[in-house]
Amino acid sequence: MAHARTLSLTEGRRAGLLGTRDRGPRPDVREKAAALLKIAEGEAPYRVARNGLLKRRDPDTVYGWLNCHEARGAQGLYEKRHGGPRRGRL
Repeated sequence: MAHARTLSLTEGRRAGLLGTRDRGPRPDVREKAAALLKIAEGEAPYRVARNGLLKRRDPDTVYGWLNCHEARGAQGLYEKRHGGPRRGRL
């Protein structure tokens, strides 16, 4: 049986994620912070991806956010931004 992923946060990190979720500079970062807070509250990452966010996400995406946060902390939320229009192309 697979082991359920969890996230343990100190009060400082929780407060940082709450601030990012509520007042973060970019929508994608606010969404990632919201997902991580739900995982820290005990929800399974798969459930957060499927039903816990405004837009349904692939579970691998949410697991990737969790991996980045565990490896690089809050800075991991701002890295690896994908998508959007390509610049310099006509």
